[in-house]
Amino acid sequence: MSYCLNTTENYHAHELDTLGWELTVCNALYPENSPCRNILKTNASLGVSLYRFLEKYIPFPAVRDILEIGGGMGYLLRDFLELNPDLRATALDISPYLLNQQKETLQKYNVQFMQADALKKDVAFFNTFDLIIMNENMGDLPTLISQKGIVPSPTEELAFYQNKASELNTRYCLNFASDEIINIGALLLLENICRAGVKYIYLSEHSCEAAVPNTLRELIYIAPAGFPEKISLKGHNEYTIKFSHLQKIAEIFNYKVHRGPIADFLPVEFSDKLAAILHTKIPATDEQEIIQQFVYDLYKYEYLILIKQS
Repeated sequence: MSYCLNTTENYHAHELDTLGWELTVCNALYPENSPCRNILKTNASLGVSLYRFLEKYIPFPAVRDILEIGGGMGYLLRDFLELNPDLRATALDISPYLLNQQKETLQKYNVQFMQADALKKDVAFFNTFDLIIMNENMGDLPTLISQKGIVPSPTEELAFYQNKASELNTRYCLNFASDEIINIGALLLLENICRAGVKYIYLSEHSCEAAVPNTLRELIYIAPAGFPEKISLKGHNEYTIKFSHLQKIAEIFNYKVHRGPIADFLPVEFSDKLAAILHTKIPATDEQEIIQQFVYDLYKYEYLILIKQS
């Protein structure tokens, strides 16, 4: 099977100049008057809700150095620093535009900013951190796309990632199908972080294995594809993540894994009004459309909390 490489590096490093067209869960919950907050059991931003959730698994008094990779506008990291001023934070992003946004959001806090590609950082860089966070961005990493009957022009980068995919397949028994789309960037980055022995890791992204509880299937339709799916966005494509592959790598490195939909820490209050909105095939207002997409994302996104075992 031949492959081509999907990469968003050039877009994020040189073209991205707004997130206005991409409504992430974090951004959707940032305004205090967000309609998305009104349907949750707890009216709070994503960062606050996530921090409170992680407290169940992570002893934050023992955490000092935290790294957020690809922090968007900086809202999540600001919430963490508001709740825990003792944290020493580093924000790493490949996008100069987003890094500038983070600097503005976090200007009151003691944060080190780094414009860099996380995939090009070595193990020694990661092992200085107690907690690493990647929220809603792993689908941006390089992806190998199978090409039936098409032989793409060979490049050094493509050959590198194909060789790495073969190595990972053998090393971790991932059993890639012959025509499988491979989240090669996400796999390599997690492997590097696990090699560093980082005590706590949090990851979240659109999942190709996500499913909705039986009790909600009449309101929310998600059919797990089982393989990464393309998401077409302005100027680039992203791919959903096969979380079972990430989980397998983490477990081989002796991490305890907690996995689920982000609805676990952003629980919805399912009122009659919300049910009516979710049943509506064509939303009547922009607000209804936003709420429909938001609730869908709460179950389409999965998270991994990884805790290194002794």
